[in-house]
Amino acid sequence: METAAAADPAGIVEVSSEAELRELIGEPSSHAANKTRHRLHDLDRQWLAHSPFCVIATADTQGRCDVSPKGDPAGFTHVLDDTTLVIPDRPGNKRLDGMVNLLGNPHVGLNYFLPGRGDTLRINGRARLLRDAPFFDELIVKGNRPRLALLVEVEEVFYHCSKAFLRSQLWNPETWQPDALPSRARIVKGVEAQEMPLAELEQHYGPRYAEKLYG
Repeated sequence: METAAAADPAGIVEVSSEAELRELIGEPSSHAANKTRHRLHDLDRQWLAHSPFCVIATADTQGRCDVSPKGDPAGFTHVLDDTTLVIPDRPGNKRLDGMVNLLGNPHVGLNYFLPGRGDTLRINGRARLLRDAPFFDELIVKGNRPRLALLVEVEEVFYHCSKAFLRSQLWNPETWQPDALPSRARIVKGVEAQEMPLAELEQHYGPRYAEKLYG
């Protein structure tokens, strides 16, 4: 069986220790090193109240990772107190990759976005899966009462600067090229469901797709 090292292209030089990594990159500034907090500030609450989107990072018991996007109307994350928040789950593809990970490894990383902003709010903690709680009634959107929610016990909170967004020009409409790649229907046809007629897929992912977000 061929090893990963044998498959590496010629000329690769790997970093193999934290000491080597620090020698290469250096130490963080005192501000960056000490900006982590352990409770939500009022500014964090304001950010969560205006954020319509986050990505959730999990890993299974063997360290294999998953990152899942979550989106809802702004303020979808429900803050119970300064160390506890709740994220409702909405209808999806039912793979439940991140949910299954959390059953064996409760550590979770969250990154909250505000459209047009380059900085992001990062929260790390431990999550539990809830199938019901009194506050589920406050999580209803368009008649959808979630069947699951993540309760996250906050351990770390900090803001991340905007360099990645500035470099990528993510929010600059002049850089957007949504038609540079085939449509979602054609991608599904090419790599996920080759047996399905393209016309059927185009109808599924067409204008009416948005009508089924909470159904």
